[in-house]
Amino acid sequence: MPVLDLVWLAAAVLAAGIVTGLLAGLFGIGGGAVIVPVLFEAFRLASVPEEVRMQLCVGTSLAIIVPTTVRSYLAHRARGLVIPEVMRLWAVPAVFGVAIGSVAAAFAPADLFKAAFVLIAGLIAAKLLLGRDSWVLGDEFPGRTAMAGYGFLVGLGSSLMGISGGSLVTAILTLYRRSIHSAVATASGIGVPITLAGTIGYCLAGLRYQSLLPPLSIGFVSVIGLAMIAPISSYVAPLGARLAHAASKRRLEIGFGIFLLLAAARFLWSLIAHQ
Repeated sequence: MPVLDLVWLAAAVLAAGIVTGLLAGLFGIGGGAVIVPVLFEAFRLASVPEEVRMQLCVGTSLAIIVPTTVRSYLAHRARGLVIPEVMRLWAVPAVFGVAIGSVAAAFAPADLFKAAFVLIAGLIAAKLLLGRDSWVLGDEFPGRTAMAGYGFLVGLGSSLMGISGGSLVTAILTLYRRSIHSAVATASGIGVPITLAGTIGYCLAGLRYQSLLPPLSIGFVSVIGLAMIAPISSYVAPLGARLAHAASKRRLEIGFGIFLLLAAARFLWSLIAHQ
């Protein structure tokens, strides 16, 4: 790899670490939507085969955002805005969803993960940017079965996209008239079991492709990517949490929606270019 490419790559990874931490605290997400595109380009420069590149990005992203998500959750919990009922009913089903996504990583083509990212992120962004306060599913949460279903879908979607689930959790909770601040805080909490289970799942899923993966990879998790981004993003996360509680509801929604659209556009372009 040329020295100039290495310099630009290091700068991009450094910037991604800072932005990841801010996004984790600000929007209750782990920053995977930022990390995955950056790693995709990094692994392209490192000549990682196309058939495993996207899975390596997703698995590494999940591993990177573990400490970021934990620190973000602790910062939000200290302010008393996490919804205990959601944490209790969603955590276990979410882990089951992550397990299914990890199995898909071992057998499904890379385009599945790109398409999932584009579809889900686009829907959430549309809801945030175009939705109104009158767009609700109810004032109270549904029964235990439906809540378990939400948890499962959040885990599955997160494991396919390489995110902590914050975007999905936030969208669902606001449809039940929960404040954006409580939704963001709870999203950071749900992200903890999702990222931990996802990291383990992707490590195992990638073992059968070890010969195609770059050095210092444990399955679909790159130790190099983890070591470069995780410390920076984890350190910055509490600052994002403070900014979130100082911002208005509408500004958070607009900022989050635009962010998701940009991330979805990146992967849509990748899908089109790959055809």
